[in-house]
Amino acid sequence: MADPSTIRIPDELKPADGRFGAGPSKIRPAAVSALADVATTFLGTSHRQRTVRDQVARLRQGLADFFSLPEGYEVILSNGGTTAFWDVATFGLVRDRAQFANFGEFGAKFAKAVDDAPFLGTPTVRKAEAGSATALVAEAGVDVYAIPQNETSTGVAVPVRRVAGADPDSLLLVDATSGAGGLDVDVRESDVYYFAPQKCFASDAGIWIALMSPAALARATEIKESGRYIPAFLDLVTAIDNSRLEQTYNTPALATIFLAAEQTDWMNKQGGLAWAAKRTAESASIVYGWAERSEVATPYVIDPALRSNVVATIDFADQVDAAAIAKVLRANGILDTEPYRKLGRNQLRIALYPAVEPADVEALTACIDHVIAAL
Repeated sequence: MADPSTIRIPDELKPADGRFGAGPSKIRPAAVSALADVATTFLGTSHRQRTVRDQVARLRQGLADFFSLPEGYEVILSNGGTTAFWDVATFGLVRDRAQFANFGEFGAKFAKAVDDAPFLGTPTVRKAEAGSATALVAEAGVDVYAIPQNETSTGVAVPVRRVAGADPDSLLLVDATSGAGGLDVDVRESDVYYFAPQKCFASDAGIWIALMSPAALARATEIKESGRYIPAFLDLVTAIDNSRLEQTYNTPALATIFLAAEQTDWMNKQGGLAWAAKRTAESASIVYGWAERSEVATPYVIDPALRSNVVATIDFADQVDAAAIAKVLRANGILDTEPYRKLGRNQLRIALYPAVEPADVEALTACIDHVIAAL
């Protein structure tokens, strides 16, 4: 095999932008320029003042427009990312029993948070092998159902639908961290559609965002008023109250809020969620089509109906070293195509978020073919 460090990809084959990371993801240069334009009046200023609160309001309104937010639903945000929101929901949304669909690393983490909580009942976990999916089913005594829309670790995506036959008082929580903004959704089919902005919303990390139904807002208040101990940082009612004031309880990452608002406005100008979902579907058809035609590559997710349009995972035959491909790509300025570390497969993982140009996805496949031939 050729020395990967000596392989050079011709410039004419390379994508215009070589960022394909599943998160942090590509941030559009125009958004960075817009942030630079307000750096001296926005960055380093008080998050309680209008300059920052206007950007929080801009983000919340932009998201409401993008998702065609149903009447009574609210855009709530606070600090900490999705990992923090799992704890927020554990303290502030689960009365006693939860059921989880677990088909990857991230679905498992929320289930563990609830299972570890000494004040909650033992959850039901419906598990499927990585690369496949499982569904939620109605179960007596369950007051929260939880499922990922898109499993970032494996590239599996499932439709967002309420659980047939579930208690009408139960809530459906959808982890949309890598799916929100790139996969179609009817928010009315969930009670909490939550995500972080470092994926499709082409921002930095540091905050969580939740589209919450009236029932979910009421549940948060109910649990808070029950007297349950809730750490201040994880208090969902506090997050709700502050969001309504266009701010966060603790100091937020200002650049994150601005970049997320900039990306949301950009996607709304292109045509909103319908445009974004069509764009990611185009990129997905390019990469999966290439893999299906290849003699050495195959889509990791066998069922086409479960293949994600925002995170594609591609397996390679044993004679091809995917780690070497990723190393060569990185040396040539094409970044973050490595697989999810804990999956341990001979594969590449490619983000197809709306900020990624479909033409760059096409170019990436040509670069991979070039590297395979050179190796």
